Amino acid sequence: MLEREESEPIILVKVYPFEIRGETAMQSRKRDFHAIPRRAALGLALGAALAGPADAQTAQRRLPLSVLSTIAMIGDVVRQIGGDRIRAETMLGAGVDPHLYRATREDIARMLRADVIFYNGLVLEGKMIDAIVRVARSGKPVFAVTELLPQDQLIEPEGENGLYDPHVWMDVRLWSQAAGFIADRLIELDRPGTNAYRRNLAALQAKMAELDTYAERAIASIPERQRVLVTAHDAFNYFERRYAIEVLGIQGLSTEGEAGVRRIQDLVDRLVANRIPAVFVESSVSDRNVRALVEGSGARGHRVVVGGELFSDAMGEPGSYEGTYIGMIDHNVTTIVRALGGQAPERGFQNRLGSRA
Repeated sequence: MLEREESEPIILVKVYPFEIRGETAMQSRKRDFHAIPRRAALGLALGAALAGPADAQTAQRRLPLSVLSTIAMIGDVVRQIGGDRIRAETMLGAGVDPHLYRATREDIARMLRADVIFYNGLVLEGKMIDAIVRVARSGKPVFAVTELLPQDQLIEPEGENGLYDPHVWMDVRLWSQAAGFIADRLIELDRPGTNAYRRNLAALQAKMAELDTYAERAIASIPERQRVLVTAHDAFNYFERRYAIEVLGIQGLSTEGEAGVRRIQDLVDRLVANRIPAVFVESSVSDRNVRALVEGSGARGHRVVVGGELFSDAMGEPGSYEGTYIGMIDHNVTTIVRALGGQAPERGFQNRLGSRA
């Protein structure tokens, strides 16, 4: 059990649906409120702990609800479920890396103005935790959308010191479960909107089921020897497991560290041995290491191209089809499949790639 520093206050954190007594603020931050679910603590519904029933009732009376999400993958799902009963905003825009982002004063002000805040958890927003703690202590409902996902469906990569991979949205079925959690929280804050939220959730989950089927079939069309996805960092582990494609990231789960020369050399060896035709850059990560793979393979007599830009920790531009969750995954799947020799429609499964949302 961790020792408590004398200067630290003891707080009572009621998580959903568990409770931990005597946890210190420092321990709470170390867990990112949801860093290691089902171990000593599971997730955070800090709003339920720090905001009483009166806060929820106040939010119910004020429509549209002001809902702030940290990342666009959450924000788009919130928008589609909430419809005209909410005013949805997203903190991090296109191309912004959530692993590295630090909340500004304006971000904190936006959080304080919102009726409810949704964040991913699992240490994705690691550098924003102090700000989230501060806002939650003010009595604001704050929820991690990965909070109630079954532990056996989370991925715990080797070498990550017991932390789970936060990139859950790469498995469409898992993200559909997260969408259900979001709908439940909105209903708690706005009971009169229950039917609307449930109706919107059902429509969204139906689209997600179609997307999941498309992804599974399209990935399976890639020749088996070439069914290897090489990207800038390990954001595609859930994608790998769900859609049966091997994924090799140059960096680890976070983009904070630098890739070593040995890692680059090992990946070049694999590209040459398997005659893999393409590697991929990511919209929120520098392409320097990916370019090194292309050059290294070329020096070994094997031509590798950059197969396209994938959306990993951020979606496309607001207002574009790729700026929606469905469009983001459709873009990734279609880009990967076509670059690696599989069969996929040029404009994706909805014939909407490159269009406005």
